[in-house]
Amino acid sequence: MALLDIFKKKKKKENKKEIRKKSPKVKTEKKLKKIEKKELKDKKQEKIISAFSEKKAPNFSYRILKIPHITEKATSLTEKNQYIFRVFPRANKTEIKKAVENLYGVDVLKVNIIKIPAKQRRIGRIEGRRKGYKKAIVKIKEGQKIEVLPR
Repeated sequence: MALLDIFKKKKKKENKKEIRKKSPKVKTEKKLKKIEKKELKDKKQEKIISAFSEKKAPNFSYRILKIPHITEKATSLTEKNQYIFRVFPRANKTEIKKAVENLYGVDVLKVNIIKIPAKQRRIGRIEGRRKGYKKAIVKIKEGQKIEVLPR
């Protein structure tokens, strides 16, 4: 029995040697496949990024701008090409500018931000607080208009 085991081991070693001889070709093929997979992933990522950037504009705009702020003063400012919007509290000037340009298709020259603080209100003996908010005054290029109120 011991003799047979010795011969079996040798055959296994020979098979391993044959596999080792074939392995460099397999390794290069595997490397090529890995490189091709990486290239495919890169192409897919580029497509995803391009699609995301195209679709990002409207979604991004609606996340920044809440509603147009319509008051007497706001309507009088439209003559000076200035429009007022309520915006989310974490929005900054550059985000607001991009959002208005993407949503309304106008050129924004200037953005001013005003933070309205929360105020205490009282109805009878019940006290409460009115929420604060952030609003942005957006100045656009002359000759361009934003349709704030639908006709």
